[in-house]
Parts: sequence; structure tokens; C-alpha cells
Amino acid sequence: MRRVQLLGLCRFSYLGGRGFQVEHPSLAERRAFLYDPARLARRWFWFENVAVPAWRAQTDPDFTLVVMTGPDLPQPWLSRLHDLAVAVPQIRVELVPPMDHHRAACSRALEPHLDRSADAIGYFKHDDDDAVAVDFIATARRDRRVVRPLFNRDGRASCDYMKGIILKATETGLEVLARHVYSTGVALVTWVRPDDGASAIDFEHWRMGHHMNGLALHDRAMFVRVVHHDNDSGGLGPNYPWADPPRDPAALLRRRFHIDLAALEAAARAAALPGADRPRWGR
Repeated sequence: MRRVQLLGLCRFSYLGGRGFQVEHPSLAERRAFLYDPARLARRWFWFENVAVPAWRAQTDPDFTLVVMTGPDLPQPWLSRLHDLAVAVPQIRVELVPPMDHHRAACSRALEPHLDRSADAIGYFKHDDDDAVAVDFIATARRDRRVVRPLFNRDGRASCDYMKGIILKATETGLEVLARHVYSTGVALVTWVRPDDGASAIDFEHWRMGHHMNGLALHDRAMFVRVVHHDNDSGGLGPNYPWADPPRDPAALLRRRFHIDLAALEAAARAAALPGADRPRWGR
């Protein structure tokens, strides 16, 4: 049986230069921004309640998700990441000191976990406030046969699962938008050979066609993207509604992503996220 590896990267408030749309003139100012206690509390809230549940519940447990952060990430967040890695063995925490070259920093985090004996590596990036479906890994592994002709010909191929849910944070709660989004970055797999020298971080998702040929599949909901005032990437971006919108979005979120929409909204309100008189849903 030919061996393939599914290897992901999630950056959790990594302190380093470049690689982000929000820039700062000095490392000290960037540290103050990223490590602000109120901001870290909000980031952890979305990570714990949106991203983690489906990673715990993957129907195919054969994957590695590298969570990359800095060695000086404040407590209790650093300890919580290590505790999570103990609870979910597929999650590995990598502490990378600040580096000016962001791609080099990401490569340093991924390198120890790369299986060079594999026939193909399926890389994916994952933001700490997004989610993939519970069968994301199983589906990516299954669909490799669909992209294999491109991979065999070019040595690279992408598979973009473009059907999903946008949870838009507003002043009153979470608005559920069933959308198709091309190459949004979440639930996007880039297949390369182990000796390629590039990983998912080297391929900007918004211009994936510049880097490789690939397919876009929309047969089932595969991602949740949360849009709120802390997003580095800003607004919704180009998108369009499903032709068959879900009759019960809450049920779909629960079944496909292990997200309880009512509980998520209630938890956000109860948390009274630090730094605000009331929960900070969005702008």
C-alpha cells in the first residue's frame, strides 16, 4: 500500500516577522499586540470552541496538525496548548523563536514531522478560529485518487473543498451564511512530493492556480470560517450562496463540525471576553 501523509500547520499567535496582513514597525510592538491578554483570551475561545472539536473527532485519525507558536507565549495559554497535545495525540506543539522570514519559520515547525518515506504529502493550513468537517482527513485521503492524474503529471496538485459555512460575528450574535468560497485557505489540500522543498505555507491560497493545477469540489460542507474583528485577513472575500441552503444550519454544524451553535453563542456571552463590557462579537 502506498503511503500518504496528511500534515497541517496552525499558527497560534506566532511572534515573527511578515506573513500577516497586520504589520508592526517593531518586534516589541508586535509582541504587545499578539500577547495582549484580552486578545489571547478571544483567540483561545474560538480555537477551543470552533477549531478543536472536529480535530478531536476526525473519522480518520492518521494525520498530524502542528500548532506553531513562540516559546514566550504567555501562560496559561502555552500550558493549555501542551495539555491539548497530550489529549489529542495528532496535535504537536512547536515553539519557534521570532524569525524575520515567516516561511522559513513555518518550515522549521513542520520539518520534524515530515514523513520523507511517504509517496505524497497532503499539506493544509488551518487558522485557529476555523473548523474542518469531522471527515476532512478521510475525504482528503479518498479524493487523492481524483487528483492523482494531475499529481503524477506535474508533481503537485491541489484539492479545494469550497463548500462551507461562514459564521459572521455581529453585535447581536453569529450570522450563519452557507457559502461557496474558492480557495479560502481552510479545507484546502496541496499535494506535493516529500522532496518538493515546499509546503502549504509556500502557496498563497488566493492565487493557488499560479502554483499548481487542481480541483474544486463542492459536494458537501467541509469548512467553517469565523469572521470577527480579530481576523487578520479581514472580510468575507468573494463568495456565493449554496444552490440548496441547509434547512437547519444548527443541525448541520453539529453533525459535520461538532459545533453546537446555541451553546457557542451562549458561551461567548457568558465568557464576557476580557477587555469589553460585553462580549465582543464584531465591529
